[in-house]
Amino acid sequence: MTQSAAPPDRRPVVTPTRVIAGVCLLAPFVAMLWVSSYARVEPTLIGIPFFYWYQMAWVLISTALTMIAYKLVQREQRARKGGGSQ
Repeated sequence: MTQSAAPPDRRPVVTPTRVIAGVCLLAPFVAMLWVSSYARVEPTLIGIPFFYWYQMAWVLISTALTMIAYKLVQREQRARKGGGSQ
């Protein structure tokens, strides 16, 4: 029976770029799970209570942060493979 163990040189590497990407992905979860920070009515935005427009704003912010994390990891992978950056 053979075991497919990863070679020691192929271990996952924690780099500053990956830490930043992780923070970008973690921020929306923390913001949405910390309900007491946005569980209120005031301030309203064009008549919409804060509770609702705050969550909708995080939809857009999450999209931007996910895109940033993806681009950072993609750029790092290209650099590790020796490819040119665009």
